[in-house]
Amino acid sequence: MQPRNMSMSGVVDLAAVKAAQEAKAKAEQARAEAARQGGGGGSGAVSPASLVIDVDEAGFERDVLQRSTEVPVVIDFWAEWCEPCKQLSPVLERLAVEYNGRFVLAKVDVDANQMLMQQFGIQGIPAVFAVVAGQALPLFQGAAGEAQIRGTLDQLVQVAEQRFGLTGLIVDPDAEPAAAATAPEVPAGPYDALLEAAVEALDAGDLGGAVQAYKNVLSDDPGNTEAKLGLAQAELLQRVQSVDPQQVRKDAAEKPGDVQAQIAAADLDLVGGHVEDAFGRLIDTVQRTAGDDRDAVRLRLLELFEVVGGDDPRVVAARRALARALF
Repeated sequence: MQPRNMSMSGVVDLAAVKAAQEAKAKAEQARAEAARQGGGGGSGAVSPASLVIDVDEAGFERDVLQRSTEVPVVIDFWAEWCEPCKQLSPVLERLAVEYNGRFVLAKVDVDANQMLMQQFGIQGIPAVFAVVAGQALPLFQGAAGEAQIRGTLDQLVQVAEQRFGLTGLIVDPDAEPAAAATAPEVPAGPYDALLEAAVEALDAGDLGGAVQAYKNVLSDDPGNTEAKLGLAQAELLQRVQSVDPQQVRKDAAEKPGDVQAQIAAADLDLVGGHVEDAFGRLIDTVQRTAGDDRDAVRLRLLELFEVVGGDDPRVVAARRALARALF
């Protein structure tokens, strides 16, 4: 998926911003006064860790909309199974700290927050938005280079300062998040070391090692949900690792009756964040096939359901559609 650039010009109604320059001056003055009073560690200061937060539907109004009246909030829509998200999210998190309070990064797991995804009209992930003074602005969609991301963030910060007087938060590098001191320790489970080894293998690009680590867990604990999900994800990534995406897309378009071409294209759809497209492609193929071909498509679809998660509304809907196609 190619990233869509976003121009910040024209996205804010200047008529709705009364005396923007005065607001900016007041905000700068308040920021300077808070810094003098707090000495870097006062009540108005936040820790670097507080610049990156996880947000869900229940806390969206407080953590994003209300906070956006004080500082721009950049929203990273992601999912655990989305490989491009794993490349983009660490960059955004690092830049949030580097920009030192000029914006806050809110991470939204789309699998757990379907309503937010629908409200923002997101068709694929990763997708990045910003909210400034309660106004949502699309920034870009898909993987993007760091230079492009920096340019977009610089525009965002400039708009927030010049038009809304939002100069950001004061960051105290010595401050600790309040929850850090009270978070209970969670005892390690019997398979935590193996699961951690699988995650480390994934991060290192050792997909074969990750597959084997997850299988090691499942050999002793066949019902381990985390291992089943991880194995499905690792096997999907392993399948698409060596394919030529353009050739796969070409084959799928030119050979609608080729079962393996449609299966390969569905894998790419899912890795690219196009969940409904992947499911729809395979369900359509089920309707056109019979015998072993139909069974191969059905089994791959069930594997992709495991990747996304059985409780996901898209999986629930696709299961119903699959049942109709089969019976």
